[in-house]
Amino acid sequence: MGRLEDLRINAYLSEVARGYRNNAFVADVLFPTIYSEKEKIDIFQFNKEAFNIYDTERAIRANSNVISPQGFSKHTATLTEHDLSYPIDYREEQEAEKVKLQLHATNVVTNGLQLKHEKECADLVQNPNNYASTNKIILSGKSCFNWGISDPVGVVEQAKNAVSSKIAQDPNTMVIGQDAWVSLKKHPQLKGLISNNLNKLVSLELLKEIFEVENIVIGKSIFADANGNFTRIWQDNIILAYVPNLGASRTEYDPSFAYTVRKKDALNIDEYNKEGNKVKYIRATDIYTPFLVGAEAGYLISGVNDPNYDRNEDLKLQSTVYTKSAEESNG
Repeated sequence: MGRLEDLRINAYLSEVARGYRNNAFVADVLFPTIYSEKEKIDIFQFNKEAFNIYDTERAIRANSNVISPQGFSKHTATLTEHDLSYPIDYREEQEAEKVKLQLHATNVVTNGLQLKHEKECADLVQNPNNYASTNKIILSGKSCFNWGISDPVGVVEQAKNAVSSKIAQDPNTMVIGQDAWVSLKKHPQLKGLISNNLNKLVSLELLKEIFEVENIVIGKSIFADANGNFTRIWQDNIILAYVPNLGASRTEYDPSFAYTVRKKDALNIDEYNKEGNKVKYIRATDIYTPFLVGAEAGYLISGVNDPNYDRNEDLKLQSTVYTKSAEESNG
């Protein structure tokens, strides 16, 4: 009976793990999940031909229009297994309610797996080496967004144009690192586009309207590095990308910026004991790999904040620039 009870608890904990979501994690907006029956998979790298708009008109008795599938290359990859365990001493279990303690352990190990996934995805899209020279920019000096005279609207428009010139689609998704967001939400240029902007900060909803990007999220997650220092996963960067809204019908054949390929039903919770049977381990296992499959559908803006920013100089420059602009507007 005890074995049956443990099996039922493990099945319940697996369902808890599959439904677990940490709202600080945003990688899924850039890396939507595709499920695979197998661990060995074909990965399609998309180029601009995959995003073509085709001539579909056909005259009477003319031949049908045929797509020439040249928009991708293919290579084989094997998904990676990830697992993480949480120890529970038999004395702890005796002192606590069994299911509550195991639920806590499940949340800890599931969060650990998701944090690793977040970090892997962020490292891929924040690496300038993964982008062509036309699909990235490193801001410097007074072009950085913590300077009030900078032009975030112009930089984002440049990024959108770079992507649309490659794939004939505008980016529809943006991930903003927390440090970059702090500067953007109080930027004078953006506040100036809001009616009655006195002492207001720019909200995400307003930013979507200003940048004309339908899905914008802030990357706030933090991890502890090898030295125990807390570091933001999403750094001083902004990533724009085209990610098609395909929902459950999404497959690896659909062109996109990136995907996470996950083995179907691989996320499971089980338990095991080590020698002596005094410590039980609650273990989460998942099998997945994130892939950047269409870098031409993305754009990286890095160096958003100038480390040598001078507030006093900035205020003087803003006063000069905006006074001149007002005079020009008044004719």
